Amino acid sequence: MLLAGLFFALMNVCVKYVAHLPTVEVVFFRSVFSLVASYIILKRDRIPVFGNNKRLLILRGIAGCIGLVGSFYTLQHIPLASAVTINYLSPFFTALLGIFIVKQTIKPIRYLYFALAIAGVIMLKGFDPRISTLDLIIGLTAALFAGLAYNIIAKLKTSEHPLVIIFYFPLITLPFVGAYSIMHWTTPQGWDWLLLLLIGIFTQIAQYYMTLSYQRANLAKVASLNYLGVIYALVFGYFLFQETFSEYALLGIFMILLAVILNIRNK
Repeated sequence: MLLAGLFFALMNVCVKYVAHLPTVEVVFFRSVFSLVASYIILKRDRIPVFGNNKRLLILRGIAGCIGLVGSFYTLQHIPLASAVTINYLSPFFTALLGIFIVKQTIKPIRYLYFALAIAGVIMLKGFDPRISTLDLIIGLTAALFAGLAYNIIAKLKTSEHPLVIIFYFPLITLPFVGAYSIMHWTTPQGWDWLLLLLIGIFTQIAQYYMTLSYQRANLAKVASLNYLGVIYALVFGYFLFQETFSEYALLGIFMILLAVILNIRNK
């Protein structure tokens, strides 16, 4: 899980470095890499590519597309640690949407964690002028749709192979982001090509290690380690992008992280 967090952090840094490219275009390159890699593995393992429940698979792809575009947008436009922290709110939306989608009950104590996370978001936004209201809305929307995607995955877990679910993500994303990118194309220059390739490579490696961790250990024990990504983001943001935070903004980040970790460990 520590390795997964490191490679996700390196991916975030690469996304930040190509902030001069349109967000949708970065998602396009990321999706091309994921589509090719997933397709090769599916064919190698002789797994039917298009799955069974196509309606839910398509909905998962759409939700994932919106979540990824919003996530990359916040990484490009606000401080690294703030963007990562806001993206980490997706477990709350997963739990709340799960009440209606997968009929999951929530313990009353978890509503207290929700309130703590909301207070943290308010502090982070209020004490960091670099985060506009629009940026915050886009970040929260990304977390919301990521939560929706996770709930759809939960409904698909008994009918679809995990690789098929992964494959549908770029399969649905590419037509949307591809059409937009063609109309608003900005040609990557020099090192941009390497950074775009690294975004795809780091993501695949991170997902592999995260999956391995979840398979070999108790979820509650290792999931919290995923949130060390904020520490990586604070360090990389400080040394690579000269990003600093006020004490109150840091307190907001800490409150959000505490709420998310308590929420996960209480499952």
